[in-house]
Amino acid sequence: MTATLELEGISVGHFTDHAGGTGCTVVLAPEGVTTSVDLRGGAPGTLETALLSPYASVGLIHAIMLTGGSAPGMGAAAGVTSFLQERGVGHPTPYARVPLVAAGVIYDLGVGTASGCPKPEDAYRACSQAEAAAPRVEEGSVGVGTGATVGKILGAAGWMKGGLALATVVVGGDVKVGALSVVNALGDVLDARGEILVGARRYGGFVNSHQLLMKMTTSPAFNAMESTTLSVVMTDAKLDKLQCSIVARMSHDGFARAICPVHTPVDGDCIFVMATGKKPSNVFQIGAAAAEAVATSIRRAVRLAEGCEGIPSFADLRHEAGPPVEP
Repeated sequence: MTATLELEGISVGHFTDHAGGTGCTVVLAPEGVTTSVDLRGGAPGTLETALLSPYASVGLIHAIMLTGGSAPGMGAAAGVTSFLQERGVGHPTPYARVPLVAAGVIYDLGVGTASGCPKPEDAYRACSQAEAAAPRVEEGSVGVGTGATVGKILGAAGWMKGGLALATVVVGGDVKVGALSVVNALGDVLDARGEILVGARRYGGFVNSHQLLMKMTTSPAFNAMESTTLSVVMTDAKLDKLQCSIVARMSHDGFARAICPVHTPVDGDCIFVMATGKKPSNVFQIGAAAAEAVATSIRRAVRLAEGCEGIPSFADLRHEAGPPVEP
């Protein structure tokens, strides 16, 4: 599937490695956009998030990379930096323009090859695709969503496929708020009624991860269940850095609406907010719209994901899923 990102100055591109079960996604903003972040999960993997604090002196970011490959995948950000340097993009300093690239990573080593992770040249290709594809955004099991999985409380035998998607909400007549999310959560993904879309499975049916967690008498052994949901909220509203931080915090409501349990000790949940400043709006409106866009993008991501290596997707089970089973 393909979505459209109608935000001047921002584009999205992917590198996808189906054999390795991983990939990366780059959100390019060469002109520089006001950006902040809010981290809620207990196992974050990020790059340059300290720079996004409202207390940090630099105000603009030129790209955000979302990558698979766990911590080694962070090295791919060098490819984004090289791409921007070649085009003279960056924060002005006395001797050179320095591209500012933030990043977040998911743990997807259980899919494909455990040694596979995106490299700098792969992220460079994602940047090139972003230039060529704009304003289109490919969705599903692509880029950072290639090896994403969800519903991990029972281990690999109960996983289902996660993915990546974009959702956009329009407020105030013409102010756009988009959310690009990759879903690699420990918990189940819920629809708007609170029913399980995809999640942990046993005996041919869903196990409610929240209910199962409540019934456990000992602490779960979350070995190799590292999980993360990442979102990039993008808007053409005029927001300062503190307001972007507030919107990022409000956006986590979208995680809580669509994922349960969420923000666990093994999830590195993180939301970036990028504002181009093209149109007047207010932080209340943008924050509420961002939460809605985030929840919608999470649900869309799992609906568009494709199964692989015996890991079923929403589409695989839509006509054959059995009823929920007791925890």
